[in-house]
Amino acid sequence: MDTPDVGIPEQLARRMSMPEQHEYLRKKFSRRKVLASSVATAGAVGGAGLLAGSSGSAYGGGSSPAAPLASPPAPVKVDGSLVAPFGRHLAFGADPKTQMRISWQVPFAVKKPYVRVGLKPWELSRKIEAEVRALHTPSLSKKLPEVEQLYLHVALDNLKPDTTYYYGVGHDGFDPASPERMSTVGTFRTAPAKPEKFVFTAFGDQGVSYHALANDQVILGQNPSFHLHAGDICYADSSGHGKESDTYDARVWDQFLAQTESVAKSVPWMVTTGNHDMEAWYSPNGYGGQSARWSLPENGFDPKNAPGVYSFTYGTVGVVALDANDVSYEIPANKGYTDGKQTAWLDKRLGELRAAKGIDFVVVFFHHCMYSTSTHASDGGVRDAWLDLFTKHQVDLVINGHNHVYERTDAIKGGEVGKPVPVGASTDPTRDGIVYVTAGGAGKDLYGFGLGVKDSYEGNVNDRDSILTFHWTKSRLPDPDTVEWSRVRYTGFSFLAVEVTTGSRPKLSVSALSESGQRIDHFEVVRGKRTQ
Repeated sequence: MDTPDVGIPEQLARRMSMPEQHEYLRKKFSRRKVLASSVATAGAVGGAGLLAGSSGSAYGGGSSPAAPLASPPAPVKVDGSLVAPFGRHLAFGADPKTQMRISWQVPFAVKKPYVRVGLKPWELSRKIEAEVRALHTPSLSKKLPEVEQLYLHVALDNLKPDTTYYYGVGHDGFDPASPERMSTVGTFRTAPAKPEKFVFTAFGDQGVSYHALANDQVILGQNPSFHLHAGDICYADSSGHGKESDTYDARVWDQFLAQTESVAKSVPWMVTTGNHDMEAWYSPNGYGGQSARWSLPENGFDPKNAPGVYSFTYGTVGVVALDANDVSYEIPANKGYTDGKQTAWLDKRLGELRAAKGIDFVVVFFHHCMYSTSTHASDGGVRDAWLDLFTKHQVDLVINGHNHVYERTDAIKGGEVGKPVPVGASTDPTRDGIVYVTAGGAGKDLYGFGLGVKDSYEGNVNDRDSILTFHWTKSRLPDPDTVEWSRVRYTGFSFLAVEVTTGSRPKLSVSALSESGQRIDHFEVVRGKRTQ
């Protein structure tokens, strides 16, 4: 990778927190430097009526505030009939039975953006104005241009459970209900009111590539009810060191959302934050861009400042999203930014989910690995912060990214193997411990395992008694480990598919599939009697 031609000396960058990096960038790229030429933002166009909109509707609801922005001059006016929306992506609200968030982009300023929604594709009777969140990115390098991006959001509340809805996104001059635009109509289905079998998928570290697109298409074939993306979403920040010297090519987000649209326009795409998702220009915590691009459940401890921390319940599964940047020893740019509030919220939320009637399983996903033997290995920070809580509340499955491989542990209890879980086996978290999955083979360049450590997966089993690896310590140094818990290893592009079965014997049937659809791992999680 080329050395960035903006930034501060490496020795200083290593010592800067994310708020310090944000302050440095804002001072360096002062208003007179970055506002020489730009296009529309919502704040600059109120009188002209371009991009005017709100998130209120007959369905109710609101959305996260936009990221802090510079104020560019007057917008470029373009005939709305010539501007096609793109990059549609869905997300649940806090209650997937009754809430859906629809988000998309437009390449130029438009008048009165909106969503049409209805129960039939030819009867999109409801019309809801959109909220506009605009991002301005200056030229942070001589090789990168200034970029203006316009993200549009509508919050749909008071929906009916277990119901298929049709929707179209539009603006003045582009009506998705018109005959010539009917091909742009999308669809989604709300969560059922009663428990039933369903599938969800998961991975991390996708980026933009042929392999990323291939994974998306195989995921679509699983007909998932939702998808979990465990951070490092698009790699607009290509280095991900959490330093001021990182560069950000905001245009990569346009490519990513266009690539993902084939799935995310109908499958809620639930993301959390990785180290490559800290973008210091936009806000002191690095997540201003995240808040502008996504509308996620606002039930975490601080939705404005920690948008990647939230939870939702779908059927009999409670899902919790965490921001591991807050506790990482390896990449500490945002370490401690929540001042312990995220961990306190996690303890409370896991307790609520485990005590809730009708919840059989609790799944947690975040970026940095709790247990892995690949390039980044394991992060002692996430272990120190959250491992005891996962054990206390008997979490059933933990999904990570960060390492660009597929790796799956045995059931781990007290830091050791509680029960070996070979391919095809079953495990009980109440007795055996927790299985940890690194599903980081979504599309970005692959990593590998240690010298002499072979892949071991379904049809190609190469079990090892132990593997030499390490974990990151508080002093940001690797501490060697010899571990016995690495059960399945695969250095190809892949993702996780989880089938949830309800009834008298509820279970998670967990499979890992390659980008070709080949199964490389499978196991079951079946809970015994809960212990308090």
